[in-house]
Amino acid sequence: MNWQYRYSVLTLCMLAFFVTYFARLAISPVVPSIVAAFEITNALMGLALTGMWLAYGLAQFPSGILADKYGERVIILIAVGGTSVMSLALAVSPVYGVFVLALVGLGGVAGLHYTVATTLLSRTFDDFGTAIGIHSIGGPLAGLLAPVVAAWVGVRFGWRPAVAVTAAVGIPIFLLFWWRVRPTEPRRPDEPLRDAVRSNSLVELCARPSVAFPLLIAIAGTYAAQGLLSFFPTFLIAVREYTATEAGVAFSAFFVARVLGQSVLGRTSDTYGRDPSIAGSMLAGAVGLPLLVLGPGTIAIAAGVVLTGFGSSFFSAIDPRFIDALPDEQRGTGFGLVRTVYTVVGASGSVGVGLTADLFGWETAFGSLAIPFVASFLALTANRAFGFGY
Repeated sequence: MNWQYRYSVLTLCMLAFFVTYFARLAISPVVPSIVAAFEITNALMGLALTGMWLAYGLAQFPSGILADKYGERVIILIAVGGTSVMSLALAVSPVYGVFVLALVGLGGVAGLHYTVATTLLSRTFDDFGTAIGIHSIGGPLAGLLAPVVAAWVGVRFGWRPAVAVTAAVGIPIFLLFWWRVRPTEPRRPDEPLRDAVRSNSLVELCARPSVAFPLLIAIAGTYAAQGLLSFFPTFLIAVREYTATEAGVAFSAFFVARVLGQSVLGRTSDTYGRDPSIAGSMLAGAVGLPLLVLGPGTIAIAAGVVLTGFGSSFFSAIDPRFIDALPDEQRGTGFGLVRTVYTVVGASGSVGVGLTADLFGWETAFGSLAIPFVASFLALTANRAFGFGY
């Protein structure tokens, strides 16, 4: 595998991640329109989004098993193509129940990508923290474009065309990936899928201190990140009295910060260590959320947007920490399991924020998201200061 092809794979994996992320984020700017169209509460909308993120998380574990059996290329193609199809299904949903089913389906197919692409890159690059950081930029890049595009289309044509835009993005990238990425050799093509699950001690894997500690950190951070991703524009409209377009622009700025954060944290985790990079990200989120909720004036809000964006970038440092802790033969299935656990549990951030907003208001709902950031920073600091060795 020569230099040019390695970086072609990295670029196309990043674009594939862009598609799966674009589809999920195109929904957030039009949440108020969807709520109004189906005549539902914020809690029900949060429940639907939680269903999407649960399906996204649950897909991580089987995606690793399927990649071990069939190869990474085919699984990534299914993720990108399936995401495009399910976005069209969302756009034509006639009632809330069908919308929820389509949203869950979208989460399931989109969730097939990340674990598989990450393990592929860990086999391809020596400095895989940097490669994973670059790959992860696909998500924030989608966040940079999806809110503005979805808000613009939503205002002019309605929420249905806004969520259908993903197909226009996804189909060309599907074709490009199919054309340019060679078939990949599966690790265990002859092992039955049932045996692949049985051959791994799932409880033992998650109970290892080197996995359990960052797993708790990842769950806390994901809860906060999911709450932000699901309702950030809605919060700005309700509390800061932004228009839908202004909220979409601010949401894009949030993702500009994530683009920079993903790249910086991936590289610094290779150079200075995983935990210091994760702790720096958590501290940024802990400081940024109070500024976003309570800060007076445009400068304070802008600082809050940037810091919370950086705080939500911890994935590019914590995922390499998991890869470091796993032997090569467990990186597909094992990393998929870890991703499933922290994504599934963390997905409750969507319904948690929606329910808290209904009961206590948006200021309390978003202010509470600082708690997991603070707790994670303190845990990482204590682990380093007292030499617990987790």
